[in-house]
Amino acid sequence: MSNKQPKGLDKLGLDNIGRVFYNTDYTELQAHEVNLGEVKLSTSGAAICDTGIFTGRSPRDKYFVDQEPSNKNIAWGDVNQPIKKEIYEELLEVTRKQLSGKNLYVVDAFAGSSAASRRKIRFISEIAWQAHFVKNMFIRPTEEELEDFEPDFVMYNACKTVNEKHEEHGLRSNVYAIFNVEDNIAIIGGTWYGGEMKKGIFSMMNYWLPLEGKMAMHCSANVGKDNDVCLFFGLSGTGKTTLSTDPHRALIGDDEHGWDDHGVFNFEGGCYAKVIDLDPESEPEIYGAIKKDALLENVVHDEYGYVDYSDNSKTENTRVSYPIEHIENHKENLMAGHPNNIIFLTADAFGVLPPVSKLNKEQAMYYFLSGYTAKVAGTELGITEPVAAFSACFGEAFLPLHPTEYAKLLGTKIDEHDVHVYLVNTGWTGGSYGVGKRMSIKDTRACIDGILNGSIKDAEFEKLDIFDLAIPKTLEGVADNTVLNPRNTWEDKEAYDKTLRKLAEMFQENFHRYDSSGSEFDYAEAGPKL
Repeated sequence: MSNKQPKGLDKLGLDNIGRVFYNTDYTELQAHEVNLGEVKLSTSGAAICDTGIFTGRSPRDKYFVDQEPSNKNIAWGDVNQPIKKEIYEELLEVTRKQLSGKNLYVVDAFAGSSAASRRKIRFISEIAWQAHFVKNMFIRPTEEELEDFEPDFVMYNACKTVNEKHEEHGLRSNVYAIFNVEDNIAIIGGTWYGGEMKKGIFSMMNYWLPLEGKMAMHCSANVGKDNDVCLFFGLSGTGKTTLSTDPHRALIGDDEHGWDDHGVFNFEGGCYAKVIDLDPESEPEIYGAIKKDALLENVVHDEYGYVDYSDNSKTENTRVSYPIEHIENHKENLMAGHPNNIIFLTADAFGVLPPVSKLNKEQAMYYFLSGYTAKVAGTELGITEPVAAFSACFGEAFLPLHPTEYAKLLGTKIDEHDVHVYLVNTGWTGGSYGVGKRMSIKDTRACIDGILNGSIKDAEFEKLDIFDLAIPKTLEGVADNTVLNPRNTWEDKEAYDKTLRKLAEMFQENFHRYDSSGSEFDYAEAGPKL
């Protein structure tokens, strides 16, 4: 057991601190978790925790302190809600009171593998498994780096307390996740969910980096043997994790990245994967990563630790966090050069977008701002057709600045580094959901391979009506090239044309939110025209 202590404990505002377990190694952390009754051990050696009534983030309980100068930068609204400084200070005291007089777990870690852009983060919790979670998810400093570690930002997690005065404060519930940009502090209360810490720091990286002219991105990334880098953006269900996991390419990261003057870099030191219906044949890398040092959340298991991944009785959002070293084919330093290719993934359940199309810079900015996918019809009575989903920059919930700030940065970097951008539809072909079928993974892989090996650039292109997307007429590896133009795959051409126009209208309706963005670039010009 190490007796090393973090610097600056006296600056945390905590009283009568008990024992401090500082950057505890995995073996000791697991012993604590088990002995405290916080976790059970699975048959694979992974720890299993339960996050209580919150099995996902609580985005409507996230706030930024309304103060200068950050309030001039933040895009206020449903995503970024303001809170008065007096209320924050009151809840900071509630948070500190909860953590005072306790044994504490302190984890110092980096957000960002690039020395030029990373931030030093200090996490404080009274829960061992929460220390385990952030140890998995963030970049673990060396002993030498810890010698002079002075945090740039401190996150206090007082999950055992709640805001009993939330109604008086005018807040939605007794849960809070509050960010004070000027004081470099975040406080969490009322929720045990580990992802609140992960995505909280991601939100802060999305604040800090763009103001320095650097991209912060909700995407996966990999690199080939010739050091060619590809970014994969996409909302849940589009194949972002699956398609970026490639035996011929090293994984830089699966979720959060930055892009500075040196290239692309992972914000994290681990992965956070969904495990509902996890199958060792379809996702062998994730299945194999669930071993000692991994941390499973909210899975159903028997008394012996055997996990039933098909059981969603606790939540559909069952998860596992693990160090990225558990993925054999990962990039050692979690960094690479500037991207050669960017791929926007969409699962178009309307079945009208092409399997692959090449975007110019203006279109790239438009589809980045749109962040489109379409979900299949739900089980609710009366819902019989797909539902469009738009999330700016493929991660709107984590954008403190206005989305156009990120789009402008993307356009600048595309120009600077001559990046090729593509839209890949992993959704339906031959008709909408219920009529057509899901795009074959073989054809999707052929599209990705054509992008990565550059052969797509030699193809002859045609234009998709209304959307003006450039579609290759042929592509090596695609079983039947007629699938490349979605209209060819529909038996009822009139129904295709009608559905295409309907989707175009949805894009246009969503984009009205940017009508008054005040930008020098008319983003809507790059979108569909009716």
